[in-house]
Amino acid sequence: MIPSKELSMTILTTTSLESNKRVKINFDGGDLSSDAGLLLIKEFAARVGLISLVKKTFKTNDTASFRFHVDTDNLMQIIYQIIAAYFEDDCADELTNEPVFTEILQKEVLASQPTLSRFWNRMDEDTLHQFDLIDQAMRDTIYSIRHPDMMLFDLDSTLLDTYGAQEGEAFNYHYQAHGYHPLLCFDGLTGDLLKIELRDGTKYCSHGSGAFMAPLMQEFRTKHPSMDLYLRGDSGFAAPELYEACEENDCKYAIRLKENGILRELASEEDTALYQATAGNATDYAVTYGEFDYQAGSWSHPRRVVFKIEKPANQIIHMYTFVVTTMEMEPYKVIRYYCGRGKMENFIKEGKSGFDFSSVSSHSRIVNANRLRVHALAYNLFNWFRRLVLAARMKKQRVDTIRLKLLKIAARVVHSAGYITFKLCSSCPYKKEFFETLANIRNLKAAPLLE
Repeated sequence: MIPSKELSMTILTTTSLESNKRVKINFDGGDLSSDAGLLLIKEFAARVGLISLVKKTFKTNDTASFRFHVDTDNLMQIIYQIIAAYFEDDCADELTNEPVFTEILQKEVLASQPTLSRFWNRMDEDTLHQFDLIDQAMRDTIYSIRHPDMMLFDLDSTLLDTYGAQEGEAFNYHYQAHGYHPLLCFDGLTGDLLKIELRDGTKYCSHGSGAFMAPLMQEFRTKHPSMDLYLRGDSGFAAPELYEACEENDCKYAIRLKENGILRELASEEDTALYQATAGNATDYAVTYGEFDYQAGSWSHPRRVVFKIEKPANQIIHMYTFVVTTMEMEPYKVIRYYCGRGKMENFIKEGKSGFDFSSVSSHSRIVNANRLRVHALAYNLFNWFRRLVLAARMKKQRVDTIRLKLLKIAARVVHSAGYITFKLCSSCPYKKEFFETLANIRNLKAAPLLE
């Protein structure tokens, strides 16, 4: 082991490896960074107006008359850290003088972990409302660049693990674990996270789902009156409040129903026909579709239910899928459309593993709700970046792969005559994709919201 005094000297001088005396090392390489690709994220965030929107919209209820690290800078620092996979607040202490971070934030030093902790603790219901305004304004901007032909609301919930006696955490029987149980709504076509809300761990999937979705539907109905709206949800969201919210806002839906004896009885004719058709062949797969009108005891009126009955290969037991819907397609098309919601699991997985949605480590429930919204904003910024400007060859890759290839690029920083030059790694194999992405950012069509 090298003594501490000798170690401090080796930092300033050059030393050799004992295993190979020809190899010399020191810490005199100048300002270096391993995150040069974040310059693309900063360029995109500025181009679509997120930075100026945050400066205009976001402010905590801070009683201090002066702070060196202001709220808007702290928020953008956290977003950049999340995109670069520096999820923990403690990472800020290791990035204090990181040249790319200090340049994209235009600061000499970054906010430290204690500063960020105090910043989190200043967040409240007002900042949650501000995130709503930022989300809506950014949707307007993104849709002004590339307007969707339709909107597909994919609704789901998930579990965020908690540790200790955090406000609102509880044991969730579905997941058999302690945590929070938030609601999420993604655009099923693009992966954009349209809305997310932290809920207590004991809340059932559909609890408050109508109130959760109604404002989002109304926003689209007001701003995009001719756009077709669709919603998909699993059986956890089979609730009258959600049906009614969709019907009141002209949003067509397909929501799975839990199988029960009444539904099986209403489909018994097709079920019997399938048994008869496969009586002489128990080996092959077989399927039939149908529909009927049905009114559960809690429903205000009958609704259309389509179903699929399957006989799996080498089995005689049938499997049933029931979906309540306002869509007018043939039953098999409705079922196929509903099954497409499986992509939701990929969106949620990327949000949790790629953007650390589970970073709800505060004791305060309201702080954790704000933490989730910041991580969701970072997810969306990256998803817009990927969809609108990322090099074509990389668009379908996961965030971890894109980070490795395009964001984690080594660079040396050179200061001269009022300029800052980032000399990126000469051997980087993705130079073409880097410059293609940069060109795409510059070519984004300007709209009033961007100016």
